[in-house]
Amino acid sequence: MNAKPQLATLNPYDLFDVRAMLSEEERMVQDTVARFTDERVLPIIGECFDKGEFPKHLVPEIAAMGLLGSSLPTEYGCAGMNAVSYGLICQELERGDSGIRSFVSVQSSLCMYPIYAYGSEAQRQQYLPKMAAGEIIGCFGLTEPHGGSDPANMKTHARRDGGDWVINGAKMWITNGNLAHIAIVWAMTDDGIQGFIVPTDTPGFKAQEIHRKMSLRASVTSALFFDNVRVPDSQRLPNVKGLKGPLGCLTQARYGITWGPIGAAIACLKEANEYAKTRILFNRPIAATQAVQVKLAEMARRITLAQLLSLQLGRLKDAGKMQPTQVSLAKWNNIRVAIDIAREARDILGGSGITTEYCPIRHALNLESVITYEGTETVHQLVVGRELTGINAF
Repeated sequence: MNAKPQLATLNPYDLFDVRAMLSEEERMVQDTVARFTDERVLPIIGECFDKGEFPKHLVPEIAAMGLLGSSLPTEYGCAGMNAVSYGLICQELERGDSGIRSFVSVQSSLCMYPIYAYGSEAQRQQYLPKMAAGEIIGCFGLTEPHGGSDPANMKTHARRDGGDWVINGAKMWITNGNLAHIAIVWAMTDDGIQGFIVPTDTPGFKAQEIHRKMSLRASVTSALFFDNVRVPDSQRLPNVKGLKGPLGCLTQARYGITWGPIGAAIACLKEANEYAKTRILFNRPIAATQAVQVKLAEMARRITLAQLLSLQLGRLKDAGKMQPTQVSLAKWNNIRVAIDIAREARDILGGSGITTEYCPIRHALNLESVITYEGTETVHQLVVGRELTGINAF
C-alpha cells in the first residue's frame, strides 16, 4: 500500500494558502517588504503614534526598495511591478501602520500616477524619477472643507491669466501636505475641472498641519490654502478634464487600500492569538475557551475571504479588466473586516488592549480614517447598489 501523504501544517494567518497562488516575484516582493516592516517599522511605530510623528527617516529606505510608484514603467525610474505586487506592498506596510501605507499610496497612486497618466512627457521626465527616489514628495489636493464625498461641488478655482493660471481656494485632510514639495491640485476652471502640479514653495501656497488627531497619528495630515497662487500653463496636466481625472487616481489608490487593511487585520489576529495563549484565567489560558476560539476563528475566516477578494481584484487589474465597482466592493468589505477584527482583538486583550504597547487599538483608530477617506463606506455601498439596480441614489 502507498503511504498516506503528509499534509503540510496550515499557516494560521493564511488558511487558504493564498501565498501559493503568487508568483515567485510576487512572493519576493512580499518578503522584502515584510522584512522591512518587521525590522524598521514595528520597533518604532508605537512611539511614533504616541508622539504624533511620521518617521520621515524611513522614506529613503522605502524609495530604495522601489516602493514609490512601483507599478509605473522602469523608463521613469520606477520598478515596473504588477498590480498584485503593489497590493502586497500595501498589505505588508499596513501590517506596520496605516500611516506608512498611506504615505506610499499617496505618493504612488495619487501623485505619480496622474503625472504619468495625465501629464506631458516633459512633466513625466521632470518629476517621476525624483519622486520614485523619494527626492520629491507629493500630496493630492482634492477634498475640500465643505464636503469630501461630493467632489463635483468644488470651490477651488483656477483662472486663466495669459500664459498662467491663478488658483484660489482650500483643500482639507491632505496626507503628506506639510511634507510635500509638490501638490497635485484639482480646481474648477471655465473649461471644467483640471489638474495642476503646484510646487509648495509657490507664493500664496500654505500648508497647515492638522493636530489633535486620534487616528493616523504617525502620518502628516494638512489643510492647503491657495491665495492667488500663480503657476504657468506648463504645470497643468494636459491630458484630462473633468472628474475623470481625480476619480481615476482614486480608483488606483482604492485598489491598494483594499489590500492594506488585510495587513492590519493579520497583525491584530496574530497579537490576539499569541496573547490568548499566555493569558491565564481560572487556571487555563483564555485561548482554551470556546468563546475566544470562536472569536479567533471568525477573524481568520474574514481575513481569508478578504485575501481571496483582493487577489482576484489584482488579477483583474493586471488583465486590464478591473471595474471601479469591484474596487468599491473590495474596499467596503476589507476595511469593514479589518476594523471589526481590530476591535475584537482589542477586546481579547482586555485592559492591555487600550495601550499602544499592543497594536489593535492603534490599528482600530487608524482604520476609522481608512474607512472614511477615498470614499466612505456608505459611498461604496451606493456604488455597488447603483451597479445592481441601474439607479443612482447619490
